[in-house]
Amino acid sequence: MRNELHVAHDVEFGLDTFGDVTVDLDGKPVSHAQVLRNVAAEAVLADEVGLNFFGIGEHHRDDFAVSSPEVLLGAIASQTKNIHLGSAVTVLSSDDPIRVFQKFATLDAVSNGRAEVIVGRGSFTESFPLFGFDLQDYEKLFEEKLDLFAHLVQGGPVTWQGTIRPALIEQAVYPTVEGGKLKTWIGVGGSPQSVVRAAQYGLSLMLAIIGGDPLRFRPYVDLYHQALAQLELETLPIGQHSPGFIAETDDEAKNLMFPHYQVMHERIGRSRGWPPLTRAQFEHEAGPEGALFAGSPETVAQKLARSIHGLGVSRFDLKYSLGTLPHEHLMNSIRLYGEVVVPRVRELLAEMEK
Repeated sequence: MRNELHVAHDVEFGLDTFGDVTVDLDGKPVSHAQVLRNVAAEAVLADEVGLNFFGIGEHHRDDFAVSSPEVLLGAIASQTKNIHLGSAVTVLSSDDPIRVFQKFATLDAVSNGRAEVIVGRGSFTESFPLFGFDLQDYEKLFEEKLDLFAHLVQGGPVTWQGTIRPALIEQAVYPTVEGGKLKTWIGVGGSPQSVVRAAQYGLSLMLAIIGGDPLRFRPYVDLYHQALAQLELETLPIGQHSPGFIAETDDEAKNLMFPHYQVMHERIGRSRGWPPLTRAQFEHEAGPEGALFAGSPETVAQKLARSIHGLGVSRFDLKYSLGTLPHEHLMNSIRLYGEVVVPRVRELLAEMEK
């Protein structure tokens, strides 16, 4: 089932960062505090170049600086005017759904309705022991907390019962969301059950596509639409989150990015049993059918148009922070993305839809 509502001018373009701890142009590590300030500057630039969304991920390890996205997003809200702001993702399993809702409802208020939240399981587990949760309860924690959060998003007094906390009976939660419902997505890595769950809760779907041909996720898009139709729910947005980096030429982009991306891959891979990333593997992922959107503005635009049109998504979020890649290169990538790539993608999509 195709998404018939997909048209070029409706597509939104965003950025995601995990607040990766970077190095400066001399190769010296940057402090966590400076990384946080740099992320704020990157978000301000994203607003200036007309992007639609800026998302910040939550992590609790030394190679990522952001453990409290909501605080940083609040600071960014005071420095921006139009761009929507949200998480990418909020690790709901190890947080309190009521507090998450309150924080993002507050962000929505101070940003004049620009808040969004992307909830998910997260790709790391450090938050579980940090906040006193048992990994054996991994599934139950996410399922019950998501259920509670979905009730909160609906608004009004909440009545809810589960096993992870005391029941709520007609409980009011403040502040309320001024514009109606808090815009909420579920981040999914490719599980059909997760796709159907998003539809069941009436929440938007964000597909994390970080390897392989993005078009292989088309069955998940179709499954989501089918589930919504069967539940007699309205069509909801589907987004794609994928890594990438833009420079003036393909060679410059890949040569700047690869050493930093390789270090990040190897560091994470040591705990997951991944083999070292080779340059050939990197080049393949950065090729026409890979999930790494790296290269010149035209190369990246062509790949984006292929993926957006092929999947029928209504938003693309570029995960632009890539290991220790310096802030100055990230700023240039953001500028090229907003000023050159996005307009070119819109042109290409319009041609595809004729």
